Amino acid sequence: MKPPEDRAAPDGDDDNDDRNGGQKEKKEKKKEGKQPRGGFSDTPIPAAEPGYTLRITFIRATNLPMADLSSLSSDPFVRAEFKTSLPMRHKEDPILSFRTPTIRRNVNPEWNAAWVIANVPSSGFRMKARILDEDQVDHDDRLGSVHVYVDHVDESWEGICEKAFKIRKRSGSKRAYLVRGCAVMFRRGVEMSGELTLSVEVLGRTEDKGGRVYTIGPNYWSKHYSPLIGKLTGTKGPENEENRGVEKFNFQANQIQLSGPVPDEMYHRYVEFKPFVERMFLRTGLRGRILNRALHYQHARIYNYDRMTEYGCIPEPSRDLTLKFLEMVHFDQGGRIFTYVLTLDGLLRFTETGKEFGIDLLSKHTMHSAVAAYIAWSGEFFVRRLEKPGKDPKSPGQKTHPPDEVEGGPPVKEPPKDPAHYELVIDNDSGTYRPKKSLLPLLTSFLTRNFPDLRILSLPCDDPELSKMKEEQRELKKAEGDRRTFIAYDGSSSGSISSSDIEELDIRAAGADSGAAREGPLERGLRVLAEPGDAAKEWVAEHRGRKSRDGSQGP
Repeated sequence: MKPPEDRAAPDGDDDNDDRNGGQKEKKEKKKEGKQPRGGFSDTPIPAAEPGYTLRITFIRATNLPMADLSSLSSDPFVRAEFKTSLPMRHKEDPILSFRTPTIRRNVNPEWNAAWVIANVPSSGFRMKARILDEDQVDHDDRLGSVHVYVDHVDESWEGICEKAFKIRKRSGSKRAYLVRGCAVMFRRGVEMSGELTLSVEVLGRTEDKGGRVYTIGPNYWSKHYSPLIGKLTGTKGPENEENRGVEKFNFQANQIQLSGPVPDEMYHRYVEFKPFVERMFLRTGLRGRILNRALHYQHARIYNYDRMTEYGCIPEPSRDLTLKFLEMVHFDQGGRIFTYVLTLDGLLRFTETGKEFGIDLLSKHTMHSAVAAYIAWSGEFFVRRLEKPGKDPKSPGQKTHPPDEVEGGPPVKEPPKDPAHYELVIDNDSGTYRPKKSLLPLLTSFLTRNFPDLRILSLPCDDPELSKMKEEQRELKKAEGDRRTFIAYDGSSSGSISSSDIEELDIRAAGADSGAAREGPLERGLRVLAEPGDAAKEWVAEHRGRKSRDGSQGP
């Protein structure tokens, strides 16, 4: 029997193989090129004529209700929202808002807090100013509200000059007004109705294209402290002269209002890298609403306003503002790396990057942005000290700390208070929003305008040079940390973190101390909500393992 002869395949078979192979290749390319929705958005700002620049001043309030029964007083502040007839770039964009500092134990507070807004259209504005009593996280008591409506603005408008507006009680806390009512009955000269006095003046035409309102200034800043979270994350405050070599556990969250406008192109949406992400940002569905609420609570806990909060105001971008920023990041001490978010209105929020203290499955940038659908930019940054002020770090003979030991500063001496000694290295390392790296020069220009005399280097997150510099920061943190004795913060707490929060933090801290990755009850519950399928598989595996162990212990 003859062996079968080798025969060439028919031409049609070759064509089918080529066609099938081509279709497979196209599918693979399509799969590789498919990216989740989000990141950079090229949505244009609606066209409009340049508007007017206004200065709003919240001067004082009188006869506020008494929200604190123990002191028969309040800790009032104003939170204002500003709206115009200009169409929004996207319906999910945040409303322009402002918060005054808190005045302690005073029912007749004086703030004299100014807010300068650009590009207000000639059709006027609507402003709602809520007066609140600062209390525990998410429990600020409402003391009432004032509504201001202006239907036309131009350079001839006379404005509002120290006008007292009656505070609407309908939106106020019934308990606070009950105490106020009792005081009216038993004390002479005490009135029931309160007033908020404010001014609004036109500063002139805005020298910019119209289409959106934004904050020009002043440059308000605030520092928020949490000793408990500091102990959990291993975050320490700066050294002091009285006790050099000893640091205190103290987690610090920072906010600086920078002067706008933020460049139009810096407009980024959250990335739908997981199925639940869109529902979380849009607050749709049960899981989405719970996750959104949890992250808002986490944001409020980190950026909590209490008696430890420090406030300040710098009139405009200047050397003083640059020094304040450097002070907030502790200059070049300790090899710190910071996580940050820049909002569409130029509010810079940042904390030191460290062990996770919240929901591990979600980016810290989500917390910093307060679950904002759109932001301007996000990433990480750190500060290095230059041996020769103002000289390029890459120039011959120039040294930087880190990686070099540079005299005249940390860890031996106090850091020099000259911005020219420092370089800010900033990137776009954020999986939540994924800022477009080709726009980094715009970020550099914006920050240079707000932080004079500070050298700024912006690098994409995939740059090998950046990875090397971050590793140098981490090594510096290990080296300088080993030279110190760490103690818990001994300042008084405002009680803004509840006992259940303390228990949760203690559980997580125990896991961090033992080197194990342990979850608190809140974190585990949220992980189950976000990824129920994975959680179910873990439960089945754990249940089988338990049954196996129980069976092996039998007789």
